[in-house]
Amino acid sequence: MSQMGFFDIANRYAGLDAKNDPLAKIDAVVRWEDFRPALEAVWRAAPEARKSAAGRKPWDAVLMFKAIVLCALYNLSDDQVEYQLRDRLSFMRFLGLGLEDKVPDAKTVWLYREQLAQAGVIETLFEDFDGYLEQQGYLAMGGQIIDASIVPVPKQHNSRDDNARIKEGETPEGWENQPAKRSQKDTDARWTKKHGKSHYGYKNHVNVDRRHKLVRRYQVTDAAVHDSQVLDEILDADNTASDVWADSAYRSAGIEAKLEEKGLKSRIHRKGHRNKPLSEREQRGNKTRSKVRVRVEHVFGAQTNDMGGTLVRSIGLVRAKARIGLKNLAYNMRRLVQLERLAATAPP
Repeated sequence: MSQMGFFDIANRYAGLDAKNDPLAKIDAVVRWEDFRPALEAVWRAAPEARKSAAGRKPWDAVLMFKAIVLCALYNLSDDQVEYQLRDRLSFMRFLGLGLEDKVPDAKTVWLYREQLAQAGVIETLFEDFDGYLEQQGYLAMGGQIIDASIVPVPKQHNSRDDNARIKEGETPEGWENQPAKRSQKDTDARWTKKHGKSHYGYKNHVNVDRRHKLVRRYQVTDAAVHDSQVLDEILDADNTASDVWADSAYRSAGIEAKLEEKGLKSRIHRKGHRNKPLSEREQRGNKTRSKVRVRVEHVFGAQTNDMGGTLVRSIGLVRAKARIGLKNLAYNMRRLVQLERLAATAPP
């Protein structure tokens, strides 16, 4: 086998471009340097706080951020992203690495995400990118669509007594003396039922604008929290229209009054009750609302089918918030590529 030359690599990259490398398109539309100040405030210690200038220099903050964005885009574990960075030219180019360069290992990727998670920076990065979207002309328009999706985590094999104690916010008996076991137990995730099936994990509550189908607000809770309990936290006061769409789980007299008080117009599905089913008119109204509300399902569908699924491989609510927040941010980056393409092909 002959040694690969410079032009051979250039030809490989040209081939990726000819096949519309999605990472190259994301790299082109996202201003990565805008994230640097918030990233470096967490990733790098201040010069006066460093003990010595000796030793291996830390990885570049933006490069590491791109690595965890890859994890979110393809739902990769830290070991998988290290392997793919060594193996795939498109991943290397996305991070600005050459064949001769070292790549961050799995432990470094985990440590970087952990620092961002513990510092609560992911929410700030999401808001910064939302501000950039608005600067590019993608304002939250047409009203807002609210919904929540269950995000699964690996199931915990606990006894009924242990689960009961965890649900009460207590530490199960004997766990205090087993730190290794306790570190592998997710005491924040919860069970819930949906359509008669049991699910274990967290919930991704999102607010999507009707016009651009971008996630504008999000909140992460355990799976047992009812969808309607998070409505206040994800309503978007900046949307240019007053309409609010949601499924019947959000329908209550209290929520209707709250939306009216805020000057918002409820487009929430109506729901039937025992001995009082929906009238034909109400059913037609729900069908009309569904044509708009379905747009939020496209977001969840993209995260599940196009972005490798939503399974969270971490322990605890803090880490789940970071991973789910990154998933929402990565979705918006992908969506920006689509919006820019549509804008470029639109008739004048």
